[in-house]
Formats: sequence, structure tokens, C-alpha cells
Amino acid sequence: MPVFLHTQGNPTLGIGICSRCSRKFPLHELQSDPNYPGLRVCRADTDQFDPYRLPARQPETITLPFVRPDTGIPTNPNGAITQDGHSFLVTEDFDDFIVFTGDD
Repeated sequence: MPVFLHTQGNPTLGIGICSRCSRKFPLHELQSDPNYPGLRVCRADTDQFDPYRLPARQPETITLPFVRPDTGIPTNPNGAITQDGHSFLVTEDFDDFIVFTGDD
């Protein structure tokens, strides 16, 4: 059964059909669907915006305040200096080592 829509006094006199429910509405009552912008739908058939349709977040560029160098740290030829300030001497067979403290 045809329905008469009184569009006098509206911003436009046009009549549109909802893409979901196929009912007639004045054009100013139809809106673009957030997930499918090509569809013009009535207020009752409008979907909520799907956040998974947004582009992926870009990774952040974070620089650390103290960065290790890419090259090896040069060591003492007699051994390596440890974090507590001690150095050690490696024997020729690489089985034993002697720890030297910086106190002497």
C-alpha cells in the first residue's frame, strides 16, 4: 500500500528508500552508514562504527636513553673489566683465570 510522505518544509522535497529496510523516508532523514558509506539508511538501521575497519596503528619509534653499541667494547689485553671494577687474567689454556682488584 503506498504511503504519502509530506515533505513540504523539509530541506529537500526528495524521497529516498532505506537500503536496509526498503521503506520510504524524506532524504534528510537518511544518513550514510558508518561501515558502508555507499548505503543510505534510516536512523533505526544505522550500524555502530566498527573499530576493526580503522587502519592499523603505526609503531612508535622509541629511543632508549642508554643504548648498547653495535660493536664490541674493547677490553684490556690482560682480560676484561667487569661491572664492579675488577679485571681478570685468563691463562693460556683458558681453563683458569685470576681476578685482580683495583685496590693495589
